[in-house]
Amino acid sequence: MIVADRKPVPEIRDQIQDHRKVLFLGCGTCVTVCLAGGEREIGILGSSVRMALRLIGRGEVVIDECTIERQCEEAFVDLVAPRIAHYDAVCSFGCGAGVQFLAERFPSTPVYPGLNTQFIGVLESQGVWTEKCAGCGSCRLAEFAGICPITRCAKRQLNGPCGGSRNGRCELSPDLECAWQIIYERSRALGTLGRLEAFVPPQDWSRSLDGGPRRIVREDQQIGEAARK
Repeated sequence: MIVADRKPVPEIRDQIQDHRKVLFLGCGTCVTVCLAGGEREIGILGSSVRMALRLIGRGEVVIDECTIERQCEEAFVDLVAPRIAHYDAVCSFGCGAGVQFLAERFPSTPVYPGLNTQFIGVLESQGVWTEKCAGCGSCRLAEFAGICPITRCAKRQLNGPCGGSRNGRCELSPDLECAWQIIYERSRALGTLGRLEAFVPPQDWSRSLDGGPRRIVREDQQIGEAARK
């Protein structure tokens, strides 16, 4: 899931203080799971930002809250579109994709981010989320026993550990496991150590960082006019 955390209250306050009526819009999927932008969280933040506005003499700013299932899908945004028309601005508590989707959909309405989008990860333990995927566009987990060195190795090594790891720990921090130690141990347990003998060419970053925003087109899933183009 996409993991995010909330922006500080003063930053949210400063973004919206010049508007008269603002909608805090939550998202009911990833950011709800990571306790950052769901219905409960925006209710708490709404109260906090109202108080912060009063303290700087802007208590007349109206803040309302609403949460939709997903901010990155038009069908759900359609449900809230009539309501957004009555606000001067929207503060989105979705991920960065949600903020941009809303900004494109409502070109005459300022849309501000209420969260900082961090990474694609998993819930490691209660209240702790860990990055697992960099969204590099060229998944090679089959070569590394299901462990991603792009994300989990501090140096993004693709052909074994660096010279700095000691006792299964990264040289950056004793709390950080060496990704290549994990890869080795899992490969040994699976009986696939032989795969690690093959040279892995440099990562093709053109599939993730170059050439503008990426797009996936599934023609077998398109309908109507889009399918005929």
